[in-house]
Amino acid sequence: MRHLLDTQTLSRDDALRILDVAEDMRDTQSREVRKLPTLRGKTIVNLFFEDSTRTRISFEAAAKRLSADVINFSAKGSSVSKGESLQDTAQTLQAMGADAVVIRHGASGAPHTLASSGWITAGVVNAGDGTHEHPTQALLDAFTIRKRRFGDDSRGRDLSGIRVTIVGDVLHSRVARSNVWLLRTLGAEVTLVAPPTLIPQDVTGWPVRIEYDLDAAIAAEPDAIMMLRIQLERMKAAYFPTEREYSRRWGLDAARLAALPDGSIVMHPGPMNRGLEISADAADSPRSTVLEQVANGVSVRMAALYLLLAGERALRQAQGPDAEEEEAP
Repeated sequence: MRHLLDTQTLSRDDALRILDVAEDMRDTQSREVRKLPTLRGKTIVNLFFEDSTRTRISFEAAAKRLSADVINFSAKGSSVSKGESLQDTAQTLQAMGADAVVIRHGASGAPHTLASSGWITAGVVNAGDGTHEHPTQALLDAFTIRKRRFGDDSRGRDLSGIRVTIVGDVLHSRVARSNVWLLRTLGAEVTLVAPPTLIPQDVTGWPVRIEYDLDAAIAAEPDAIMMLRIQLERMKAAYFPTEREYSRRWGLDAARLAALPDGSIVMHPGPMNRGLEISADAADSPRSTVLEQVANGVSVRMAALYLLLAGERALRQAQGPDAEEEEAP
């Protein structure tokens, strides 16, 4: 795997490989000594042009648990804020000897530009670009669904026949886009639920069903319901009358939580707007996988970085005697 830029072009085999390696990585995290020597001597740069504490810390933890050296680069307060271009920044990282660059950028397509430009030889991981994609979030979501459904018997399994309903601000959500493509590739049936104003104008090519009534979507008995954050900071117009009205019609409250079928799980990529798209009852219920998603994110990002930088070397090499000698992160 040379880069991880999106899920739309990710094959089923590659997706399952990442998820299965993430299972192996997850197993190592239950040991007393969790650090592996796999990427010792490698340098990974977290290049964040947008704020995202959760994603950056998750990638940092993943890299450090694989023994990589990590450089955190924030656009704020850097030369970027003084007008330095992406090309100049990339060439600086190249001169520093970066082996992989994890990039979050406000412009859709920036990771693809970095990966294809020739400015840098490092592998590139998209940590979110504009309203385009966020592939590792979709992978950790798929990992979480698979783990809840199949438990320890998850390896090698796809999500065929599983019904996933994604609710909320689809228009501004790169998480929704990445999930649509990945979940469909893995065989899941995906339904999008939102006000008409928060559905992109042209979704004719998306492999999804569109629904505007959340109660009707819940009546269809989804196996997983994913509530999206209302991205008020991206909204320059009135997409719904009031927050109270949105919560009443499209929020997951206690009554809708109770209407979900047995075994159905509640997901959210975070951070949550409690009381808007999701109630405290739903966020804190046993059905909620919010904290599991955070924990699984480290394992999935470990798998992505491992496959990006360690190639086809067997994972058991990283789990040999040397691994026991490593210090815990």
